[in-house]
Amino acid sequence: MYPKQFVSGLDGASGSLLIATLSRLATAEGFGDPVLVCNNAHRFLVREQAAVAGVSPSAIVLEPVGRNTAPAIAVAALLAMERERSAVLAVMPSDHFISHGEAFQAALRRGAALAEEGRIVLFGIPPTGPNTGYGYICKGAPLATESAAAFEVESFAEKPDAETAARYFADDRYLWNSGIFVFRADVFISELSRHAEPVLTAARKALKGASRDMGFLRLDPDEFSQAPNISVDYAVMEATDKAAVLPLDDTCWSDLGSWESLWDTAPRDEVGNSLHGDVIVEDTEGCYIRSERALVSAIGVKDLVIVETPDAVLVADRSHSQHVSRLVAQLKTKGRKEYEQHVRSYRPWGYFETLNIGARFQVKLLHVVPGGILSMQMHHHRSEHWVVVKGTARVTVDGEETLVRENESVYIVATQWHRLENPGKVPLELIEVQIGTYLGEDDIIRSDDVYKREPDETR
Repeated sequence: MYPKQFVSGLDGASGSLLIATLSRLATAEGFGDPVLVCNNAHRFLVREQAAVAGVSPSAIVLEPVGRNTAPAIAVAALLAMERERSAVLAVMPSDHFISHGEAFQAALRRGAALAEEGRIVLFGIPPTGPNTGYGYICKGAPLATESAAAFEVESFAEKPDAETAARYFADDRYLWNSGIFVFRADVFISELSRHAEPVLTAARKALKGASRDMGFLRLDPDEFSQAPNISVDYAVMEATDKAAVLPLDDTCWSDLGSWESLWDTAPRDEVGNSLHGDVIVEDTEGCYIRSERALVSAIGVKDLVIVETPDAVLVADRSHSQHVSRLVAQLKTKGRKEYEQHVRSYRPWGYFETLNIGARFQVKLLHVVPGGILSMQMHHHRSEHWVVVKGTARVTVDGEETLVRENESVYIVATQWHRLENPGKVPLELIEVQIGTYLGEDDIIRSDDVYKREPDETR
């Protein structure tokens, strides 16, 4: 519910990877407002981070279900064609690290010139090692073009094993597949029609049946769910004769797909440690250590990843950090919630964080942004005691409104209808103590929600 795109500090800066992606082209000449395609569950996070980046998206498109990259890109291309049939699109994942912004902008412009000639341009990264975490592109013959030093695409290769990766690294024809594209919208749609017509048909129908809601564009769920679950590489790039690869020689790139890749791109001390948060080390080398809350100490260790968050601690050999997905699979199998959410759960009005849980009680911190309004709601099995610790709350209980200020409190009995609002200009924070026989999030009956969320979104 809070994937790496939204997490602050992963690229060594204070913002998130999504904010960095949006900011990368925000002030560059010649680039228009972006189209953002995201999961419906992340829509408020995406809009909030776009605002932080100072970007006004031309559209925020909501996918009702995930169908990989080809259907998502098809929808964006169809939207662009509504404004300009031959619009040139730069398609970028939102979780990449790119250190040389101006060089990247220049590369996109070179790619755009090539795309104007009818090519679908894919950016390749010269490998810095035999990495098994990336797909590879094999360069073919150089293209006879004045716009860029580009090549035909001879072939694509999936993420290789260690022996194959070493062979690719030794062969200068191979580049890492960045997943960044530039193409004319009409060219891409034409190729999609030739090679993956079911994707295009589903995208057209989903867009035709789309509805607008609070500034979001909701794709028709029935139609979009009919789209094949397929990547753009399989749907178009491996079949088209218009593919071109443009090496990104002058920019530092990583898709930050593992903790080791974070260590690889982060500043490190003289013995190779990258330390973040409250960390103390002794006789420690080559480690990535990240603390979000507790003090983390390491003594006499080497080449480890140690990550502490409020609800979990990861310790891994740095070379095995790409295998975190195996642990996630175990969490799912065991029915644990950690694979899906943190102790902090984000909502369009702010967030709540679980501080303590007992047999018949639960304590939370609620953070409500200025203007934030919780839904009107009622609980059958629990009562709640709210203590304001920062700001001023407007509380409605059974139709009666009260302003509750710092160091004041209000008690809400089970079955009373109630609502919390932040009418001020500073964040509102309060401690919520829940007491009752059942404290689950599904013991909430709602009669009004200004954010128009479905019931399953709020549980």
